[in-house]
Amino acid sequence: MTRIRLRTGRGGRRRLSTRILANQLVILALTGLIGFVLFAFAQRAELDRSYEQRALAIAQTTAAEPQIQHAMEYGGGGDVVQTVAERIRRASGASYVVVIDLRGVRHSHPIPALIGEPVDEPVAARDGQPHVGTDQGATGRSANGKAPLRGPSGALVGEVSVGIPEHDVLGELWRELPTFGLYAAIATALGAAAAYLLARRLKRTTFGLELEEIAGLLQDREAMLHGIREGVVAFDPDGRITVVNDEARRLLGLGTALGSRLEEVLPDGRLRRALDGTLTGTDVSVLTDDHCLAVNRMPVALHGHELGAVVTVRDRTELIGLLRELDSVRGLTDALRAQQHEFTNRMHTLAGLLDIGEHQSAYEYAIETARSGQALTEAVRRHIGNPLMVGLVVAKTTVAAERGVRIVLTEDSALSSDPPHLRRLLTIVGNLLDNAIDATADAPPADGGRRIRLTLTEGDELVLVRVADSGPGIAADTSRSIFEDGWSTRPQRGTARRGLGLALVHRLVQRHGGTVTVSEGPGAVFTVALPLPDTAPAPQGALFTTALPMGGES
Repeated sequence: MTRIRLRTGRGGRRRLSTRILANQLVILALTGLIGFVLFAFAQRAELDRSYEQRALAIAQTTAAEPQIQHAMEYGGGGDVVQTVAERIRRASGASYVVVIDLRGVRHSHPIPALIGEPVDEPVAARDGQPHVGTDQGATGRSANGKAPLRGPSGALVGEVSVGIPEHDVLGELWRELPTFGLYAAIATALGAAAAYLLARRLKRTTFGLELEEIAGLLQDREAMLHGIREGVVAFDPDGRITVVNDEARRLLGLGTALGSRLEEVLPDGRLRRALDGTLTGTDVSVLTDDHCLAVNRMPVALHGHELGAVVTVRDRTELIGLLRELDSVRGLTDALRAQQHEFTNRMHTLAGLLDIGEHQSAYEYAIETARSGQALTEAVRRHIGNPLMVGLVVAKTTVAAERGVRIVLTEDSALSSDPPHLRRLLTIVGNLLDNAIDATADAPPADGGRRIRLTLTEGDELVLVRVADSGPGIAADTSRSIFEDGWSTRPQRGTARRGLGLALVHRLVQRHGGTVTVSEGPGAVFTVALPLPDTAPAPQGALFTTALPMGGES
């Protein structure tokens, strides 16, 4: 069996793996940069909140100083508020520590000129709650915390506002950013390594094909699958259907089969065995209810890896029908040639009698010859009323006689002028008689000579066909296999395609719920029973009806 090997090429300006790697590196760099910036902003906000809480803690510490509380509630003390506030500011590193009374007047400030001056904003601590935020004051932008200031008696007397310079926050941020940058660089490097490994895996998965080649292959595949007149079915290594074109759906009767196994969409039989590779060989003949198919299965491999198999299915129904019809015509021609030879001999005899003046003997010989020619037809007509069946039996009898075989219609045969299953009966009788003639003609003469007994009966419940020959018969343990497509004990002869006749008979009988049996041992006896009434229409395809007058090889 020929194995299909796929070849790959190089296309595009750059390899697919290179393009994937470059794109992923760009994406990683952009996402890393964006993440770094977002993280920096988030860290800046976190540092702002931390320094605001630190400023608030300094403000609360200042508001808890007894000297400041006493001076702000009772007055006096000179510069005690400024002195204590500046001491705390220098110790804490704050930008400013400002003590404000409820009127908004400053009592301390790093800039002495602003002491005694009112602030621009209202006193936030009037509600007795601490406040944090960012302040743009006289000393610059700062993280600000404000705490309420209460006197020794517990009464609210003002607030303490503390600010930490912005450059302290930024300095802390800049000290942390290199660490964040290192983390981002490590993450980008790991992502780049993963992207490289992914690109290599994709390269192996696509067998080195570039994007343009993959797109081209897809277009070519779709055009090929739907443009050819052959059915195509592809299977993966697990036996699941991966590709099925419209022609295969039509010929095989497959519906939604993608992703399914053959046993899930087709019953057990010769067709399924041909598709799954159980039946080997080229142009495996398979007979379905409507078609005669030629099936070929070939495994597919790429770089030594098994990818599954591809099955092609060709519809040979019309071709087989024509070949069977041609073979029938040839058989009829041989019979007519033999009859012509016999007729010529008779004419020579008649001419000789006339030449010697034996006119009475010539007359009697002519009458006897005419009567013998009609005897066979009249004998068949006594039992069979339908002219088509009469013509078939008479024609088969003539052909068999030329091959030294005698066909005898049994006395219990009885068929009306319009029997049920007529078209089926014509096909069944023609094929069974052809098989019997072939088997009997080449066999040694039995007692009584080479003979075939044909029985046709029409009852109230069924129509019976029985063909018994004096040939070698059917070998033991082959009574079931003889009805499979392609089974035959004889070689091909001319245009005739053997292995179809019995399979065709079997299918015709089964489709209408009938039975077909065969005896084993010398002298095969085929018995077909078709139930009544005849409710299903007979098939009208060429494969089933072409070989009616003379043909039908098995």
